[in-house]
Order: sequence, then structure tokens, then C-alpha cells
Amino acid sequence: MTSILIFRRPFLKKLQLALLLAVALVVPAHHVHAQPVADKKEPEQIRIGFQKSAVNLVVLKQRNTLEQRFKNSKIVWLEFPAGPQLLEALSAGSLDFGLTGDSPPVFAQAANKDLLYVGAEPPKPESSAILVQAASSIKTLADLKGKRIAVQKGSSAHFLLLQAVKKGGLAWNEIQPIYLAPADARAAFERGSVDAWAIWDPYYGAAELGFKPHVLSTGRGLSNNNSFYLAARGFAENYPATVLNLLDELTKADRYVLQNRKEVTQLIADVSGLDLATVQLFLSRRASPSPTTVIDAAMVTDQQRVADSFKEIGLIPRAIKVADIVWQPKAAAVAKQ
Repeated sequence: MTSILIFRRPFLKKLQLALLLAVALVVPAHHVHAQPVADKKEPEQIRIGFQKSAVNLVVLKQRNTLEQRFKNSKIVWLEFPAGPQLLEALSAGSLDFGLTGDSPPVFAQAANKDLLYVGAEPPKPESSAILVQAASSIKTLADLKGKRIAVQKGSSAHFLLLQAVKKGGLAWNEIQPIYLAPADARAAFERGSVDAWAIWDPYYGAAELGFKPHVLSTGRGLSNNNSFYLAARGFAENYPATVLNLLDELTKADRYVLQNRKEVTQLIADVSGLDLATVQLFLSRRASPSPTTVIDAAMVTDQQRVADSFKEIGLIPRAIKVADIVWQPKAAAVAKQ
């Protein structure tokens, strides 16, 4: 009996390993989640950049979740008006981790900023729009020809506008982009200094309820309006488990949002200064659920389309390959249905 047991143990270990490998091969890529292992050391601090639209980060911030999970790290929160400013801080060494839309990372990579895509949320095409005044003569995308359009340069709304111009049968040089941060763009739009405004939530929702502009187009059919989590290269490479744990906490925060919508609406209103109606509106346009995952091949392909579109019309100085800055977790990947 003893000899049989000695024979079976190594055989069983080999069989278990073979089964794990087989599962990993047959499960679709989008169901594969990287499981963190402990870092050799924990970061002294984790500096996180967020925007008003970063619902899951705001939930983590207000509930002190990360302070509880990373007890040996100081959590520092910094708010930004838009993605380009956030990524500038990230590349300058003032941040470790943050959330932006699809376009800011493209402009950052083209400018040789050293950062990595580490995670993403599902598309939110209804969360951005091109607005015109209710009484405007602009009725179709083709009517944007020659018009002054406010947009944050290098933002997700920039790509939305690019796609809208193309769909309207226009060349980029047939419109007049006016590059303004969201608050300045709203002021210019309200006083009539610009003819249209390309913008994302919650600024979109606040404008929609505040002065009822006409929605010329949302992102539906034009832009997936993807949201990406990025990290400084050194941070991701030195603390891979910390990054994976951050993604895990973001997915948990999303579940909390779904299960506690009334509480979360009030929480975001308190942080952002937005009224409850605006928060309710922009939350209603989020994908539901909206888990955070590592970057898969489909996301890379979609993001490459964004990069190629900006290069095609000369808005970024060189062609880039998005896959070059997509983080590959070193921790073991385990298939999970």
C-alpha cells in the first residue's frame, strides 16, 4: 500500500497542473483575471488621480477602502479636471495611478511619456455628446462645417468630435476646434462664443439639466468612450500585486455602486458639488455592471483605432503602437468564469 501512495502523489500533482493549464487554454481571454501575489515590499504611498467622472475611484476614496486594504501605504488623492492634465502629472512623477478616457493616453504615448495601461472599464458611448444651443441652426453633423467647437484637447471628447466630423462628411480642417478645459468650455458655450461643445459626463449631464441644449450626437456609433486605468511604469513594475489589488477593489466598488445607488448618488454629489439630479443622470448612462479588468486584445485593437485616427490627421506627431505600453502582469493568470 505504501508503494502505491508514493507512486500516486507525484502523478496527482502532474494531473492537477495539466488540468489548470487546460482550463486556462479553453476559457475565453476576456474571462481571465490576473490574481495578485504579495509584493516583496509595499509602496510607502499610493498617489491616485481622479476626475468627477471616476465613479468607482470616488467611492473608494469616500469609503476609505484603500486605506483599509493598504494599511502600510499612505493613500494620496488628487483631483483633475480632465485626463490630459492627470496624465501629465503621472508622467512627471507626481502620481502613481489614475483613470482617463481613451484619447489622453494616445497623446501621452506620442509625446514619449513613460506610463502603462493597467486596466479598463467597459465602454460608455452614451456618456459623452456634442451639444449645440436649443435654437441653433446646426441640425446635422454636416452642419458643423466652419463652426467653432469647444473641446478639451487630447480628451475622449476630442476623439468623439473627430469621429463626428468624419461621419458628417467633413475634413478636420473644415471645423474650428477651440481647445478649452471643461469649465471654460461651458462658459464659452453659454455666452455663445462657440457654436458647439464636445463633452463627457458629468459635465454633459450638468449642462443637459442646467440649460437644456440640443444633443447633436452622443458617442453611440462614433466612439466607445472607453475608460482606462494607467500607472507610472516604475510603480506597476515594482508593485504588480498592488496594481492588481487596486483593480480588484475597483470592481468591488462597482458592485457597491449597483447595490447602493441612492447612497452612492449622495456620496458623489457631496464630493463633486453636483446636484443629485445630475449625478443620477450620469450614473444612469454607465455600463451596468462596470467591472475593472486587465487589458485584453479587443481593447488594444479599439485603442489602436483611436491612435491611428489622430495620426491620420496629424494631431499626434508620430505613429504609435498601443500594445507597446500595455502592462503584462507577472503574477499568475488563473481562468475564472
